[in-house]
Amino acid sequence: MSCYFLDIGAGPGKYSFELARNGYNVTLSDITPRLIDIAKEKANELGLTNKFRGFHVLNGTYLDGISSNSFDASLMMGPLYHLQKEDDREAAVKKLHRVTKYNGTVFAAFQSRMRMLLTSLIYPRFWKPNDNMVSINKFIEDGTFKHNDKGRFTGAYYYNIEDIKPFMENNGFETIDLIGSSNIGALLNNEQTQYWIEQREKDKLVNLLIRISNDPSVLGVSSHLLYIREKEIISDLLN
Repeated sequence: MSCYFLDIGAGPGKYSFELARNGYNVTLSDITPRLIDIAKEKANELGLTNKFRGFHVLNGTYLDGISSNSFDASLMMGPLYHLQKEDDREAAVKKLHRVTKYNGTVFAAFQSRMRMLLTSLIYPRFWKPNDNMVSINKFIEDGTFKHNDKGRFTGAYYYNIEDIKPFMENNGFETIDLIGSSNIGALLNNEQTQYWIEQREKDKLVNLLIRISNDPSVLGVSSHLLYIREKEIISDLLN
């Protein structure tokens, strides 16, 4: 299989290893050296080193040393919602555009501001400083969040749904789809999910969640969103 993937901000390689297991050639990058070391160790343990074309300690806003127009598909599954400054987000998506082939596929993850608002209202003690209305109203306006509790969730930027497609299209991409990758299924607790399993309708539930994943009303309550462009390779990846 000659399809080459670049996984930007890959961490220890959650997505990279699934791609490698399925025969794809992967180049992995992350800003944290220790995570790159973990990915290298895991690739060796799993016997997948031959499927990796490189492990790079790189900032997603620079990607120095990564050739332009060289990947059939690129993933950016974290940087765009961990970069709190607009200039950094724009720099990252421009680099994403640069390294992907002209007919390539891009998968980029975002987080929903509305879902984070809902989470803050339901669990305020776990999402300080969003435990009071002053902070929550500020969050609604600017979308930035940094956990006040030491060791908890890192800083992030949450998007308004209507801003995602223009943001990507203004930086050179043509939208194919925007889906809630963790949509209303994530709102079901274990007991509620177990009901559908016991009814032997789990597959039907999953198919329903996929079918409604790009419904605008679902996008707002989805904690994670997946932006996709270029349709031709998508069908190949799903087969």
